[in-house]
Amino acid sequence: MQSLGEHLIALRRILLRSAAAIAIAFVAVFYVAIEQLMGFITGPIVERGIVVIYTEMSAALMTKMKVAFIAGVVVASPYVFWQIWAFIKSALYDHERRMFRVTFAATVFLFLLGVAFCYAAVYFLAVDFFLVAGENLATPMLAIDKYVSFLFGFVLPFGLAFELPVALYMTTRMGLTDYKMLASKRKFVILAVVVIAAFLTPPDVVSQVMLSIPILLLFEISLMICKVVKPSGKTAE
Repeated sequence: MQSLGEHLIALRRILLRSAAAIAIAFVAVFYVAIEQLMGFITGPIVERGIVVIYTEMSAALMTKMKVAFIAGVVVASPYVFWQIWAFIKSALYDHERRMFRVTFAATVFLFLLGVAFCYAAVYFLAVDFFLVAGENLATPMLAIDKYVSFLFGFVLPFGLAFELPVALYMTTRMGLTDYKMLASKRKFVILAVVVIAAFLTPPDVVSQVMLSIPILLLFEISLMICKVVKPSGKTAE
């Protein structure tokens, strides 16, 4: 068994390798694919006839770097995850390793599903809402830095919200929640989801409803999962 100092050295090595992988991916994206990425990000609003501008000298460059960094993290994530797995797997039993792999895969899948759902089904409904709200008032011209921040600030909460089944599964496994308790609190959950959706999305009904509905569906799916999951050390009935 390794000592605490050896674990810390191993952790430091993982952090350095992960940081190096992200840095390499960032440089590669910035010099090879950033123009294509920016075109993909701004294409849908340009097609709507909106002029994209920047209002500060460094805004365009900093926005490109921000996008390249996020893309670099995504590109490097398989290597980072592999490093994390290599670090923790030695401390897990075989059944814990299998459970970790399944839970981790579900976490990644649900996050990506939430982001994809938002971008494909919700985001541009919100964009169109704001454009309609501004008709006959002013000509829309979006600053690129603010637009990119708005985009990421809009889609990322959807990815996090779609983690609800994993979160409830983990709390049930730890004995913090159970099916009966969650089912009895359904009306409070509905209220909480509506309130949270109002905070996470822009102030329009469409995006709030489009976030609330899938979260409530995921909550019902989570209930079915929790019904057969028992706390660690117990078996399902």
